[in-house]
Amino acid sequence: MSDADQRREAPVGIDELLEQVRAGYERVGPREAAAEAAEGALLVDIRYAALREADGLIPGALVVERNELEWRLDPQGSHRAPQAVGHDLRVVVICNEGYASSLAVASLHRLGLHRATDLTGGFQAWRAAGLPVAL
Repeated sequence: MSDADQRREAPVGIDELLEQVRAGYERVGPREAAAEAAEGALLVDIRYAALREADGLIPGALVVERNELEWRLDPQGSHRAPQAVGHDLRVVVICNEGYASSLAVASLHRLGLHRATDLTGGFQAWRAAGLPVAL
Protein backbone atom coordinates (compact mmCIF):
# COMPACT_ATOMS: atom_id res chain seq x y z
CA MET A 1 0.00 0.00 0.00
CA SER A 2 1.40 3.41 -0.98
CA ASP A 3 1.71 6.39 1.35
CA ALA A 4 -1.04 8.14 -0.63
CA ASP A 5 -3.40 5.20 -0.11
CA GLN A 6 -2.68 5.23 3.63
CA ARG A 7 -3.44 8.96 3.87
CA ARG A 8 -6.68 8.70 1.90
CA GLU A 9 -9.70 9.00 4.14
CA ALA A 10 -12.51 6.49 4.13
CA PRO A 11 -15.50 7.67 2.11
CA VAL A 12 -18.40 9.23 3.99
CA GLY A 13 -21.97 9.99 2.99
CA ILE A 14 -23.13 13.56 2.45
CA ASP A 15 -24.98 13.73 5.78
CA GLU A 16 -21.84 12.74 7.67
CA LEU A 17 -19.74 15.14 5.61
CA LEU A 18 -22.10 18.02 6.42
CA GLU A 19 -21.95 17.11 10.10
CA GLN A 20 -18.14 17.07 10.03
CA VAL A 21 -17.91 20.37 8.18
CA ARG A 22 -20.43 22.15 10.39
CA ALA A 23 -18.67 20.99 13.56
CA GLY A 24 -15.83 23.33 12.62
CA TYR A 25 -17.75 26.61 12.93
CA GLU A 26 -20.92 28.23 14.25
CA ARG A 27 -23.69 28.80 11.75
CA VAL A 28 -25.95 31.85 11.97
CA GLY A 29 -29.69 32.30 11.70
CA PRO A 30 -31.43 34.86 9.50
CA ARG A 31 -31.75 37.65 12.06
CA GLU A 32 -28.17 37.15 13.25
CA ALA A 33 -26.96 37.31 9.63
CA ALA A 34 -28.89 40.53 9.07
CA ALA A 35 -27.40 42.05 12.22
CA GLU A 36 -23.90 40.98 11.20
CA ALA A 37 -24.41 42.49 7.74
CA ALA A 38 -25.43 45.77 9.38
CA GLU A 39 -22.10 45.64 11.27
CA GLY A 40 -20.04 45.02 8.12
CA ALA A 41 -20.20 41.28 7.42
CA LEU A 42 -20.35 40.34 3.77
CA LEU A 43 -23.42 38.35 2.76
CA VAL A 44 -22.65 36.18 -0.28
CA ASP A 45 -25.49 34.65 -2.27
CA ILE A 46 -24.31 31.55 -4.15
CA ARG A 47 -27.71 30.50 -5.52
CA TYR A 48 -27.91 29.97 -9.24
CA ALA A 49 -29.61 32.53 -11.47
CA ALA A 50 -32.95 30.72 -11.85
CA LEU A 51 -33.48 30.70 -8.07
CA ARG A 52 -32.50 34.35 -7.73
CA GLU A 53 -34.87 35.29 -10.56
CA ALA A 54 -37.74 33.27 -9.06
CA ASP A 55 -37.31 34.23 -5.40
CA GLY A 56 -35.48 37.55 -5.39
CA LEU A 57 -32.30 38.86 -3.82
CA ILE A 58 -31.15 39.91 -0.38
CA PRO A 59 -30.45 43.64 -0.68
CA GLY A 60 -26.73 44.34 -0.37
CA ALA A 61 -25.64 40.71 -0.76
CA LEU A 62 -22.80 39.98 -3.15
CA VAL A 63 -23.95 37.51 -5.79
CA VAL A 64 -21.27 34.97 -6.67
CA GLU A 65 -22.09 31.76 -8.47
CA ARG A 66 -20.88 28.75 -6.47
CA ASN A 67 -18.36 27.72 -9.12
CA GLU A 68 -16.64 31.13 -8.82
CA LEU A 69 -16.75 31.54 -5.04
CA GLU A 70 -13.15 30.69 -4.16
CA TRP A 71 -11.74 32.84 -6.97
CA ARG A 72 -13.88 35.83 -6.01
CA LEU A 73 -13.31 35.67 -2.24
CA ASP A 74 -9.62 34.71 -2.04
CA PRO A 75 -8.00 37.95 -0.80
CA GLN A 76 -4.80 36.94 -2.59
CA GLY A 77 -6.50 35.96 -5.85
CA SER A 78 -6.18 37.86 -9.09
CA HIS A 79 -9.94 37.53 -9.72
CA ARG A 80 -11.11 38.57 -6.26
CA ALA A 81 -14.12 40.78 -5.72
CA PRO A 82 -13.38 44.26 -4.36
CA GLN A 83 -15.06 43.22 -1.10
CA ALA A 84 -12.51 40.43 -0.52
CA VAL A 85 -10.25 42.64 1.55
CA GLY A 86 -8.56 40.12 3.83
CA HIS A 87 -8.61 36.79 5.58
CA ASP A 88 -10.32 38.31 8.64
CA LEU A 89 -13.40 39.28 6.64
CA ARG A 90 -16.64 37.97 8.14
CA VAL A 91 -18.47 36.19 5.33
CA VAL A 92 -21.94 34.68 5.56
CA VAL A 93 -22.57 32.33 2.63
CA ILE A 94 -26.17 31.88 1.55
CA CYS A 95 -27.53 29.14 -0.67
CA ASN A 96 -31.17 28.20 -1.13
CA GLU A 97 -31.71 25.99 1.94
CA GLY A 98 -28.41 25.91 3.85
CA TYR A 99 -26.69 22.79 2.51
CA ALA A 100 -24.42 23.83 -0.37
CA SER A 101 -23.37 26.85 1.67
CA SER A 102 -21.92 24.62 4.38
CA LEU A 103 -19.67 22.87 1.87
CA ALA A 104 -18.71 26.26 0.43
CA VAL A 105 -17.70 27.48 3.89
CA ALA A 106 -15.39 24.49 4.30
CA SER A 107 -13.65 25.53 1.10
CA LEU A 108 -13.35 29.15 2.24
CA HIS A 109 -11.84 28.03 5.54
CA ARG A 110 -9.17 26.14 3.58
CA LEU A 111 -8.37 29.43 1.81
CA GLY A 112 -7.81 31.09 5.19
CA LEU A 113 -11.15 32.88 5.51
CA HIS A 114 -11.47 31.59 9.07
CA ARG A 115 -14.47 33.78 9.96
CA ALA A 116 -16.65 32.44 7.14
CA THR A 117 -19.97 30.88 8.12
CA ASP A 118 -23.27 30.14 6.49
CA LEU A 119 -26.93 30.89 6.98
CA THR A 120 -28.90 28.06 8.56
CA GLY A 121 -31.84 27.37 6.28
CA GLY A 122 -30.43 29.57 3.51
CA PHE A 123 -32.38 32.12 1.54
CA GLN A 124 -35.64 30.35 2.31
CA ALA A 125 -35.11 30.90 6.06
CA TRP A 126 -34.21 34.56 5.40
CA ARG A 127 -37.45 35.09 3.50
CA ALA A 128 -39.53 33.12 6.06
CA ALA A 129 -38.14 35.39 8.80
CA GLY A 130 -39.67 38.38 6.98
CA LEU A 131 -36.30 39.95 6.22
CA PRO A 132 -35.93 42.22 3.16
CA VAL A 133 -36.02 40.65 -0.29
CA ALA A 134 -35.75 42.59 -3.54
CA LEU A 135 -37.76 41.11 -6.38
